[in-house]
Amino acid sequence: MPSPAPAAALFEPLTVRDVTLRNRVGVSPMCQYASEDGMPNDWHLVHLGSRAVGGAGLVIAEATAISPEGRITPDDAGIWSDDHVEPWARVTKFLAQWGSVPAIQLAHAGRKASCWTPWLNKPRGTIPADQGGWQPIAPSATAYDERLATPTAMSQAEIDRIVAAFAKGAERALAAGFRMVEVHAAHGYLLNSFHSPLANHRDDRYGGSFENRTRLTVEIVRAIRKVWPDALPLAVRLSCTDWIEGGWTLDESVALSRVLKDEGVDLIDCSSGGAAPGGPMAMEPGAQVPFAERIRREADVRTMAVGGITKPRHAAQIVADHKADVVLLARELLRDPYWPVHAAIELGAYDDCPYIPRYDHWVKPKPD
Repeated sequence: MPSPAPAAALFEPLTVRDVTLRNRVGVSPMCQYASEDGMPNDWHLVHLGSRAVGGAGLVIAEATAISPEGRITPDDAGIWSDDHVEPWARVTKFLAQWGSVPAIQLAHAGRKASCWTPWLNKPRGTIPADQGGWQPIAPSATAYDERLATPTAMSQAEIDRIVAAFAKGAERALAAGFRMVEVHAAHGYLLNSFHSPLANHRDDRYGGSFENRTRLTVEIVRAIRKVWPDALPLAVRLSCTDWIEGGWTLDESVALSRVLKDEGVDLIDCSSGGAAPGGPMAMEPGAQVPFAERIRREADVRTMAVGGITKPRHAAQIVADHKADVVLLARELLRDPYWPVHAAIELGAYDDCPYIPRYDHWVKPKPD
């Protein structure tokens, strides 16, 4: 039988640049489709704030659009306007007050933009222009599938505008009190579609070779690092493989991670898939952990593991075995916002889990 997981590993602090996470448990960014004109509101305060009260060391706000046309749906959160700063600041202040590092995922949906909100009684697909939809943009004029609109291939001017918009989004994130920025380059959205040969058919300096296909992501990271303080960490979420022959590969993710580290990226958030329909995507718990482990080892950069991780002992073992530096949970933290505390109790590590003093008397395990 395997030896018990070193429980304390999950609750060791982690310092990245000048920011310290109180433990290695993070809230993965999850779209809430609860915004109007991109504005966060009471829902975001309670949704994200409850995970901070629940003990997570890192709370990453959902994919937040750097431009209106970069939204997946009309109900996505945004940070394309100075008007978004104050509502986000209300959220970050609460997260920091209760011990979590507030982070934000800056995003552009690319050819997956302008879709109906998932729970509306609508067929999956692009919203027609006469019903409030807009024209998606992408590296090439190739639709994701038959239900989504054919995007417009981006000009150099549009590429330059997107780079500037990501940098401006980072500036606003800083003003709003976020302590970490994550660039979304996964799941078939704009930057991932540039990476993948399945979506990128360009013949200019943004298509063809590995260097060309990753150029936009590198330019965005450089632009953000110019405005994002050296003291604060920067992360990138990658789809580490497309799971499809002829698509983006793990070898390329390792190579890109090396480049990104040299450009000032501190953490690689290791996900997968989404660039094109199909592919035998693995869904079992921890299936993506080997991506985080290999990138951590071969690119010599910190990583975050995500995907189907639900059990405290599993999460603790990932960190203890140096397969990743942070474990991100998504659905499990929706089911149980207090997962970190329950994990500490289960693992016998409650004293290593800083908690809210006003709750401590009620939840701390009592001696036998």
